[in-house]
Amino acid sequence: MKKRIIIIASIVGVVLLFAFILQNNKKKNEREVTLVAETNSHVAIRTSTVTSEKVNGTFEVNGTFMANKTAEIASEVSGQIASILVEEGDVVKAGQVVASLTGDKANVNVINAKATLDNALQSLKRYESAHKTGGITTMELDQARLQVENAQAQYQSAQLGSGDTQIRSKISGIVNKKMVEPGMIVSSGTVIIEVVDISSLKLRVEVDEALVNHLNAGDNATIVPGVSKETFNGKITFIAPASNGALKFPVEITIENKDQKLRAGMYATAKFDTGGEQNTLTIPRTAFVGSVSNNQVFVVRGETAHLISVRSGVNYGDKVEILDGLKSGDLVVTSGHINLQDGTKVRVLAP
Repeated sequence: MKKRIIIIASIVGVVLLFAFILQNNKKKNEREVTLVAETNSHVAIRTSTVTSEKVNGTFEVNGTFMANKTAEIASEVSGQIASILVEEGDVVKAGQVVASLTGDKANVNVINAKATLDNALQSLKRYESAHKTGGITTMELDQARLQVENAQAQYQSAQLGSGDTQIRSKISGIVNKKMVEPGMIVSSGTVIIEVVDISSLKLRVEVDEALVNHLNAGDNATIVPGVSKETFNGKITFIAPASNGALKFPVEITIENKDQKLRAGMYATAKFDTGGEQNTLTIPRTAFVGSVSNNQVFVVRGETAHLISVRSGVNYGDKVEILDGLKSGDLVVTSGHINLQDGTKVRVLAP
């Protein structure tokens, strides 16, 4: 009996020992899990320090060329197209006849108006002779003179209508489109051809509000077309007084196109130089959440990332000017944004 009690006591002791060991292991595992959880709650990121540095005053903007002038040459009278004297691609001069209408009806009108005028002049001579002898009154003579004036006006109008059968280009340039063919019936105002003047071109770009105040009409700009490495000297000829609604201001730069190698609609880059160097706050482009236009970055304070809004300025390639929202020495997140929200705990990785 005594031996049995000793065995049972030993078994109980072993069980209690195992229970004690398991309990200690459980507490240790819980401590380790808690530690890992605390560690994993800090999102790993990389940062960059906001710095003040000297940058040159140059910036670039992309745009497309526009023709110096574009004119739609239209018929001034109704009629049938007798001939088209130019083809697409032809060079024309201002005042050159580019098409003509059949003039039969117009010529008949001129002949009739001339006959009416001649009759009125002959009648006036008879009335003047009769007035000298007292055969007609002064009022009747005045009416004859008025008929002559009306006939002269009708004759001049018919002559102008006859001249309008020749359609002339209003500008010098290149025929870009031909809208009609011989034999077609057109009405007054029908466009016959389109003429485009590309002796000079206008590069139209849109400049950010932070930069447009650095530009003035008459300033020089360097133009680099997308189709070649050749550069052209341009001059700012227009700065819009109002933005396009996206805080961008249309600006036009005019360049000479003597060899006419460039065409309207081509893509080009305008380079502006506002002069000298200036100290400015900059951050890497990668610090922006989404795109630069969103103007949002994460700034690290202590172990927490805070999402803030900033005001960006000039883009200097891989760096962007900061006009407001940050100060020198601030830490901005440049990698790890995807796991961040405002107030997320972070752990900064070594560079």
